[in-house]
Amino acid sequence: MASKERDPLDPVRGRKLLVEGGPSFHDITEQVCTPVEQPSLAWWLAFLPSLGALGIFGVSLFWLLWRGVGVWGLNNPVDWGWAIVDFVFWVGIGHAGTLISAVLFLFRQQWRTAVNRSAEAMTIFAVICALMFPTFHTGRPWLLYWALPLPNQMQMWPNFRSPLLWDVFAVSTYFTVSLLFWYIGLVPDLATMRDRATTKIRRVAYGIFALGWRGSTRHWQHYEKAYLLLAGLATPLVLSVHTIVSFDFAVSQLPGWHTTIFPPYFVAGAIFSGFAMVLTLLIPIRKWYGLEHIITIKHLENMAKIILLTGSLVGYAYAMEFFVAWYSGNPYESFAFVNRAFGPYAWAYWIMISCNVISPQLVWFEKIRRSPAALFVLSIFVNIGMWFERFVITVTSLSRDFLPSSWDYYTATIWDVGLLVGSFGLFFTLFCLFVRFLPMVAIAEIKSVMPAANPHPPGDH
Repeated sequence: MASKERDPLDPVRGRKLLVEGGPSFHDITEQVCTPVEQPSLAWWLAFLPSLGALGIFGVSLFWLLWRGVGVWGLNNPVDWGWAIVDFVFWVGIGHAGTLISAVLFLFRQQWRTAVNRSAEAMTIFAVICALMFPTFHTGRPWLLYWALPLPNQMQMWPNFRSPLLWDVFAVSTYFTVSLLFWYIGLVPDLATMRDRATTKIRRVAYGIFALGWRGSTRHWQHYEKAYLLLAGLATPLVLSVHTIVSFDFAVSQLPGWHTTIFPPYFVAGAIFSGFAMVLTLLIPIRKWYGLEHIITIKHLENMAKIILLTGSLVGYAYAMEFFVAWYSGNPYESFAFVNRAFGPYAWAYWIMISCNVISPQLVWFEKIRRSPAALFVLSIFVNIGMWFERFVITVTSLSRDFLPSSWDYYTATIWDVGLLVGSFGLFFTLFCLFVRFLPMVAIAEIKSVMPAANPHPPGDH
């Protein structure tokens, strides 16, 4: 009986309710649309610091373009520094959105309906942040079109055997499909905002993007076919994108990088960090906007369980790296992993282990996984740990390669830090604008999982 009181049951399906408190369809529309129509003080308190951090990004980027990549802490042999670390980190953050939207949709997991819209938006903004870093890491971003297979005056053609070029196609494809998937899901809710608009500008703006939606049977049929098709396209991208990003490292001959475990290990880590960022965003939002009955404790608990699963997979991958290095009998590989744990960057390695392996195990305790405050703190630790994971992989292997005569210690500069902080400013600014102008919860999908969406005659059980 206690469990039923804690998670009330749907009177039709007999399953745990995904929307608590028994609101009507009209109540759901009001609660989701009000933050868009009437910005709150909480939104300004989040938006202004984000805008300030975005200013740091602009200053750091201007100085980088003015002086060149020499303002970073790069040296020889560490010619990949924080820029690549940040790139891999942000691509990983973008994985949870597509997983929640596409994979859980195909598996008919209805709990995704409360969190998919925000997670999809997070994906778009994270990929935008990720693309900033390789663009400017080239040193000459105005010549970025050289990476594309376009006829040019020098008769040069990209090297299709390079995993860096594979990144260009993988990430751009992922971004395009994710953007279309997010937009298609928005169309019914944009029509709702259009019909509720009180000013001509808002009515015209929402009307243009609503594509003439009127909610007819034909519209819903086309919508569901398009949504299913894009979900099918997006699902393999969840696996392929971070697999290809891992090839940046795995296809090299450098000890610590040259390993076949990287593709599944990177994918698990990406989902791990992506779900952590979803929790980081949604836990404050559900409180500020009074959406606790829509984004329920059950939703947070489900995402925490996925974090526990993927965190355990990441911990297993860490252990297997050491085992494979020892079992291979390669002295360079063995040294690379011992150096990670006990060398000059041991501090970064043990931060990574503490955040990524130890902290997720707290989710085994029910009080932790059902506590929004505890999950919020845990999600921040996970994101810190995943950034350090990319740092450890990139820097420890480069700083001590085959020849001791070429070893050097890498130290970031203030401009490296400025770009990292600024990228968070860009991400949170974009997310704040999304919350301000678009429904953060999929209204139509939330209504579809409510008991009222499944009418049944009296006495029919």
